[in-house]
Amino acid sequence: MDWRDHGILLTSRRHGETSAIIEVFTESHGRHAGVVRGGTSRKIAPVLQPGAQLDLLWRARLEEHIGTFQVEPLRSRAAAAFSGRLALAGLNAVVALLSFCMPEREPHPGIYKQTEQLMDLLGQDEVWPLAYMRWELALLEELGFGLDLSRCAVNGATEGLSFVSPKSGRAVSSEGAGEWAGKLLPLPPCLRGEGNAPDEEIAQGLRTTGYFLQHRVAPSLGHSPIPEARARFIDQFNRRL
Repeated sequence: MDWRDHGILLTSRRHGETSAIIEVFTESHGRHAGVVRGGTSRKIAPVLQPGAQLDLLWRARLEEHIGTFQVEPLRSRAAAAFSGRLALAGLNAVVALLSFCMPEREPHPGIYKQTEQLMDLLGQDEVWPLAYMRWELALLEELGFGLDLSRCAVNGATEGLSFVSPKSGRAVSSEGAGEWAGKLLPLPPCLRGEGNAPDEEIAQGLRTTGYFLQHRVAPSLGHSPIPEARARFIDQFNRRL
């Protein structure tokens, strides 16, 4: 069994004296793990950094085996990741959520493409938070927990949409919310792809996507809490508000 693909490195850990086990998110084979022989060497270890874009050749005797990877670097994102605290926290949040959320060995080319585009924006702190929020929205959609923000769940209105129902994931207008407004999640214009997306709105959008990651995605995976790396990114972002 063998295949060739390109992907984004999520994690790397030492295996034995000289090898490493890596987990990658690939376009055609999804989240996939394998052994890299000599992965701790001076030549290969610097390549195996989270976020790195790799050309991968996977081989195994049987498909269910962990198999081995031959890796070739396509693009390093280390310089961008270490350009500032926000960039590093953002990269860690992305790779942690992909490791946490994505089913093993199941292709999701749509979210892979969006992840690759997001990673290429690392270090561009003015645009990264909005791109990241949209990525979380797309991740929810990919996992079957997409939000319906097109019209009010109460009265069908398409104007004045200000909230999201935590139960249904559907938009609610200010008029439709009534006395329940305090129990609903915020729906800033940027979450619908509208407006100039100031940081305060992005923070509101991340509060809403974070709710569904915590209360819908995590329970579907066994009631595990979402990775702390996301909270650290949100904290780092909130410092500039």
